[in-house]
Amino acid sequence: MPTTAMGACWLAGQLWEELQLDRFWSERLPINRKGTRWDQILQVLLSYRLIAPGSEWKLHREWFGRSAMADLLGSDFRLAEPHKLYACHDFLLAHKADLFSHLVARWRDLFNADFDVLLYDLTSTYFEINAADVPEGDKRRHGYSRDKRPDCPQVVIALVVTPDGLPLAYEVLPGNTADCKTLRMFLDKIEQHYGRARRVWVMDRGIPTEAVLAEMRTSEPPVQYLVGTPKGRLSRLEKDLLAKPWQQAREGVHVKLLAEDNELYVYAESVDRVSKERAMRQRQMKWLWKRLRELAAMEVSREEMLMKLGAARSRAPTAWRLIDIEMDKESSMFIYTINRQKLRRVRRREGRYLLRTNLTKNDPALLWQYYIQLVAVEQAFKNLKGELAIRPIFHQDERRIEPHIFIAFLAYCLQVTLQRRLHALAPGLTARSALKKFAAVQMIDVHLPTTDGRERLLTRYTQPEPELQLLIRQLKLQLPPQPPPKIATAAVAHAT
Repeated sequence: MPTTAMGACWLAGQLWEELQLDRFWSERLPINRKGTRWDQILQVLLSYRLIAPGSEWKLHREWFGRSAMADLLGSDFRLAEPHKLYACHDFLLAHKADLFSHLVARWRDLFNADFDVLLYDLTSTYFEINAADVPEGDKRRHGYSRDKRPDCPQVVIALVVTPDGLPLAYEVLPGNTADCKTLRMFLDKIEQHYGRARRVWVMDRGIPTEAVLAEMRTSEPPVQYLVGTPKGRLSRLEKDLLAKPWQQAREGVHVKLLAEDNELYVYAESVDRVSKERAMRQRQMKWLWKRLRELAAMEVSREEMLMKLGAARSRAPTAWRLIDIEMDKESSMFIYTINRQKLRRVRRREGRYLLRTNLTKNDPALLWQYYIQLVAVEQAFKNLKGELAIRPIFHQDERRIEPHIFIAFLAYCLQVTLQRRLHALAPGLTARSALKKFAAVQMIDVHLPTTDGRERLLTRYTQPEPELQLLIRQLKLQLPPQPPPKIATAAVAHAT
């Protein structure tokens, strides 16, 4: 009795239909003259990326045969032929702009989403390839790596989501693109897609340049923004901020407000962030101080000591900046002390953020709420890189790289749809946990010989456990009816 995984594949299909991707892609990926259903192949790729992400080759060799995708789609192994899996990539990017508009309409219908506040951030994803093999003009370039892999070429991914984590648009940029050179392009892109409106753009520091912020202030209507500010600017404003009183924005959060040049600076202190950052810094200090004591007792060459000190600096960069080290010019001996002045300054700024905005008349509590919602973008990147395994990218052909990211983006849309549905019903249950619960539903093929030499094939899925039945009812889903039996001659069954 061979078994295949059915529950998670069926759930992925329900999400596919709920976002109306079946209708969207059937209109844009028509059946070719050989009868290839490119829309179904794309659904297989998305389901695989959502449930058990890996390479297309693994999908072909292992996953598809162990899944119930063929039964659910009324097809066969032709959906997992490797050349079709790769060729499907080539048809996708032409419909990217239409997809973004389609998603906005679905987010409105499904979750009553609004787009007054947009969160914008960047990440990178790398390639385990020889950089010398990358042709000139390719987007794979060395740059600032957020994956801690500066040795690998990368591309930069810019993403716009709502505060609820609903993705609106993304763009793939060359790996050496500076953060500050990406925002203007996205402002134009969002305006073209969704019209000019009063939106609030929430961004981390380093993304907007002074010139872009000036353009946002002077545009008509003004483009509103709330952006993190490097702590270096705090040194310039610290004297003025000291004279300002603290105001309570919400429980555990206090702010000081400073108006300057048609902008409002918001100096915020979070009690929770103070505790977290202080604990992180103290752990680094404790480890670094112990390591320096061990190194000081070693008798090694000066060059080897410099390498060991460099390794310690890489592991504890925050604590390293608070230590003064003087090394002998001839030997490996060194002395180290804590810089008390730097330590006092760091302690004073732990858990504090300097924000700037042209929303000068808004409630400080609302401004703080906007800013902490940046975690929605960080969570999106975490899911793309972790649960959906977007990295590392093994595609060698550049024209297949962006479609790979496109498929991961679509899979994230399915995942976030499931997460939003779960949020109202079971806040503690993640999309990944729900997929694992559904994976317990298996499809079984039972072969029964008959007395006249034929064979009766019964395909049945296992009944879900009571806990999963409850979840299915809460999600307002209904498992499909059991498939009808099939009868074939023994010879045909054997040949099959």
